[in-house]
Amino acid sequence: MRPIKVLVVDDSPVFRALLSEIIEADPDLSVVGCAEDPYQARTMIKALNPDVLTLDIEMPKMNGVQFLKNLMRLRPMPVVMISTLTQHGANATLLALELGAIDYFPKPAVDDTADLLNYKRLVNEKIKSAASAQIIQPFSSASEQRSDLSSSVTLNSANTSVPNPSDSHVDLIAIGASTGGTEAVKQLLSALPSQMPPIVITQHISGLFSAAWAARLNSASQLTVCELGQMSTQLQPNHAYVAAGDSHLCVTRKGSILYARREDSPPVNRHKPSVDVMFDSVCRNCGKKAIAVLLTGMGRDGARGMLALREAGALTIAQDEHSSVVWGMPRVAVELGAAMKVKPLHQIPRAICERLQRPSHASLERERR
Repeated sequence: MRPIKVLVVDDSPVFRALLSEIIEADPDLSVVGCAEDPYQARTMIKALNPDVLTLDIEMPKMNGVQFLKNLMRLRPMPVVMISTLTQHGANATLLALELGAIDYFPKPAVDDTADLLNYKRLVNEKIKSAASAQIIQPFSSASEQRSDLSSSVTLNSANTSVPNPSDSHVDLIAIGASTGGTEAVKQLLSALPSQMPPIVITQHISGLFSAAWAARLNSASQLTVCELGQMSTQLQPNHAYVAAGDSHLCVTRKGSILYARREDSPPVNRHKPSVDVMFDSVCRNCGKKAIAVLLTGMGRDGARGMLALREAGALTIAQDEHSSVVWGMPRVAVELGAAMKVKPLHQIPRAICERLQRPSHASLERERR
């Protein structure tokens, strides 16, 4: 196997040198060139035909997001963004992911050898994952996205409504995702109707980005979407709660009422937040009255927790390979036998709504009376 060819695009000569050294230290990767701006990068892409591009967001002449937009239109290829740890950097990175970037990593803020080693591993893992990822063409507009995905939940005229969440036999929907998930989750939520049981979401994302991402989800969905706060929160129907970056999301129950809280425990599967942590808490407190969805992502986080949920009687759905940017986490779930259904992304909303439309025991009892 030949090494993965990487083109580094960054206006800082110091960072270009550091990043090149990090990448070259991995025998599976090779830096074929370094560009200091998008114009130079455009020429080098044609000449060197790299497998992956690392692209700085903040550059003179043309910023990385604008260059990415042009690139994905003319020559789609795997791109990993280099983000600054600022609010502006967070918003620009999320926009880049919407435009088709595979993933991102921050510019380093490391003070010791252990942190630098972790940073090197992070960078090279993301580049390798991007090299094998599928390029999913983004929707050209929010209306196009909603129209395409909403068609998957169109039901026959005799049964078009989703029941009131209080009548449903489903207490909670839990969604886990990683690489490619910021857009997959947005597309899934945008297709769901406004009447839904509470939804909890764990996406592998940094603490700086999670609030901005929740705001983007909220603007794209008929549901109310927010980042989970510092205090224990009672879960409400028609709301979706995003795990705060760098904190696990755990579901608890007091009687018939469900709550979610942040948990500052060690990473699981090297992730914090971890999908397995969330799924395990949902399994303990909801069991068969849950729906679990595992979307695109690298690694295996969430697969074991999904298996426990399936064994408890919950509906478990994994995204299929064709529609996943990286078929890692869902693939492991399928291999473990954890997924009852394996669906392309655009069919998952319908699968969820079909389960919600199944009459609950309480509803049947009322009808009998």
